[in-house]
Amino acid sequence: MRIEPHVTDARRDVCARIMAESDPWLTLGQTYEQSLRLMLMPDREIYVALEGEAVAGFAILSMQGILAGYLQTLAVAAPFRGQGVGTKLMSHIETRVFGDKPNVFLFVSSFNTPAQQFYAALGYETIGIVHEFLVKGHDEILMRKTIGPLR
Repeated sequence: MRIEPHVTDARRDVCARIMAESDPWLTLGQTYEQSLRLMLMPDREIYVALEGEAVAGFAILSMQGILAGYLQTLAVAAPFRGQGVGTKLMSHIETRVFGDKPNVFLFVSSFNTPAQQFYAALGYETIGIVHEFLVKGHDEILMRKTIGPLR
């Protein structure tokens, strides 16, 4: 498996479909079109995990603003779940962020217990809760992994 910066329209389409067809995005009501728009944001970095030429998963990262080092999205295609793809993507993201910034931030939905456990096992700590941030009835949990303060 290799991880590459996202560049092609075909890969962008596959990534948007992965999101639109799986949780937590189904529960959050995110459509394919909305997912595709995320892939087109010029200030985001997209990294794709490839098994051969198949997209196994991807991550969307923001290195801008006060929460520079914000992992916006981590998704693994259904056939590749449970095979370490998410862990490999997280390792790549942490290497990228910690090369420039001391913190990786992410939000995880309150109903997404497996993801909360995944991030906690990688050393992420809950630092806050944003009540009903994306949809009514579900909170977003802000998590962080750090190697030190900003200064």
